[in-house]
Amino acid sequence: MSVVKKFRITKIKNSKPLISLKKISLSFKKNHLILDNISLNISKGQVIGLLGPNGAGKSSLMNLITGVIKPNYGNIIINNEDITQYPIYVRTKKFKISSVPQIGGFFADLSAEDNLNAVGEILIKDIKQRKSKIEELITKFELDAVRKVEAKFLSGGMKRRLVISMSLLGEPEILLMDEPLAALDPQTIQMLQTIIIRLQSEYNLTILISDHQARDLLVVCDKAVILSNSRIVAEGTPSQLMQNEDATKHYFGDNFKFK
Repeated sequence: MSVVKKFRITKIKNSKPLISLKKISLSFKKNHLILDNISLNISKGQVIGLLGPNGAGKSSLMNLITGVIKPNYGNIIINNEDITQYPIYVRTKKFKISSVPQIGGFFADLSAEDNLNAVGEILIKDIKQRKSKIEELITKFELDAVRKVEAKFLSGGMKRRLVISMSLLGEPEILLMDEPLAALDPQTIQMLQTIIIRLQSEYNLTILISDHQARDLLVVCDKAVILSNSRIVAEGTPSQLMQNEDATKHYFGDNFKFK
């Protein structure tokens, strides 16, 4: 797989938002504010990065989109439809939302192939189509050598490949990835960066990725958002953020350099 180079931006023909978060606020306890008046527009086909320290609300924002949690205030709009009160299964089926969790996302005691089959049986009823899709994903994500290996014995990188391939079985249009690059060696990070770029180009996916390591995330994003103290403090293309005083003040720091 090729190495990802510094900052890449995809031109988005359709500027109309696919996803809109409008004045979202979330708190888990009366005095524990997680997100405060968050508004964000995401266009179809964009790769959007969510940056911020641990506890900044990155995972919570993703869980709001999937429906795992609901906001205290504000609205979530997809394809011009307010989905704020929709349950998870409606969002998954109607709006084709899929996710890659930070931890797990697979059946540890099943082989890579059986993991794909287990999810495929739910999402793809036609047996011939299911087998064809699974073989396509095994080939595309280079899982053939480990297809019979139990998932718990796979390397960190292979586990991520497996979970990403499982997330594509339902042919999603929106993919949420919670810290997919965390706790991996540099070579595996480069491999996953390349996969993320391929997902955008080959599957025409709209992708939202969170991470707290800016250097790893910015090379795959069209736009990034920085969360700090429950708010969006800066957003823009990676190049724009490198020149943004608020981004430097709240997240990067004065000595940050992108290599």
